[in-house]
Amino acid sequence: MAVKSKQDIKKVILAYSGGLDTSIIIPWLKENYNNCEVIAVSGDVGQGTELEGLEEKALKTGASKLYVEDLKEKFITDFIYPTMQAGAVYEGEYLLGTSFARPIIAQRIVEIALKEGADAIAHGCTGKGNDQVRFELTIKAFAPDMAIIAPWREWDIKSREEEIDYAEAHGIPLKISRETNYSKDKNLWHLSHEGLDLEDPANEPQYDKPGFLEMGVSPQQAPDVPTTITLSFEKGIPVALDGEKLSPVALMEKLNQVGGANGIGLCDLVENRLVGMKSRGVYETPGGTILYRAHQVLETLCLDRDTMHYKNLVAQRYAELVYFGQWFTPLREALDAFVRETQKTVTGEVKLKLYKGNLINAGTTSPYSLYSEKQVTFGAGDDYNHQDAEGFINLFGLPVQARARLLKG
Repeated sequence: MAVKSKQDIKKVILAYSGGLDTSIIIPWLKENYNNCEVIAVSGDVGQGTELEGLEEKALKTGASKLYVEDLKEKFITDFIYPTMQAGAVYEGEYLLGTSFARPIIAQRIVEIALKEGADAIAHGCTGKGNDQVRFELTIKAFAPDMAIIAPWREWDIKSREEEIDYAEAHGIPLKISRETNYSKDKNLWHLSHEGLDLEDPANEPQYDKPGFLEMGVSPQQAPDVPTTITLSFEKGIPVALDGEKLSPVALMEKLNQVGGANGIGLCDLVENRLVGMKSRGVYETPGGTILYRAHQVLETLCLDRDTMHYKNLVAQRYAELVYFGQWFTPLREALDAFVRETQKTVTGEVKLKLYKGNLINAGTTSPYSLYSEKQVTFGAGDDYNHQDAEGFINLFGLPVQARARLLKG
């Protein structure tokens, strides 16, 4: 049920990052919604130093208070791990770093909005992007009658340059300049870069330019010797690195560190947004790229052929659901049930060599391995009867043979 007019809105919960968009939204809301109370909410999913000084900034620009919610571990266990277990990759390359961060943040924002008795929830997503869908579908899932304010769909501001103009006119401090005005999104899983020179797909990303990459180095700047790591999994969940048991957050941080140092996880992608247009983004996902590869390698030992092949089909659909903001839907939950069943035997260790942006398999073991050296060996003494293949091929090829006879008359 939509609010009938701006006069009805007395209290607004704002999804607040402290970036360019949300920094100017606080005063804009107060100017355009009858000096309403604005409560800012930031979901900590691993932005790190971006959260420093956030409360002071929010209060100075007009918010009545700021919630900073620590969502890091839940983000990993409830959103990242299920997506990784599914093997979900959007359009073959994107590891969904922004996509699955939005639902957890929006879910917490709804909880605070209901507790605070808010009249509306506001966000800083543009009318061209995917995030508006991800935020608003989550809001609809948990507060179907909550009003939603999306300033980018209302105000007269047309560009990030005009946003900077607005910020300067209102004395709002910014951490960016017009020259470094990339649109970025950072969390424990990844960092995305969009805008400026990246808007032309003909331009090569400036990986070696100081300050462009934040989670690692370019492959050219990586060490000249490989780094070898061993990841341990239990039922599809990573539990240890090089034999050391670690919490989900600590494990992710260490993988980001070692992956970034070796130039792992850079992705330059022109992707198809949900709203219909193509966009170009550069992503840094060092630890996530390592996790996906190690998990995939372990599954080659532990999953039978038919399950693995069908799971690949599920992975593509799962990736679309996450990218499209349909996390809190019956289909995603049903696919999760399937994926969880497949992970019961995905236990073991995967050794990888990290070298100048490359991940090189260096050995895999599992107590549930379906691999049989006795069956595949080229040496003597195998337990496979070669004569069995003749009858199998005759039956398997029967339709081909029948059609060939028909064509010959």
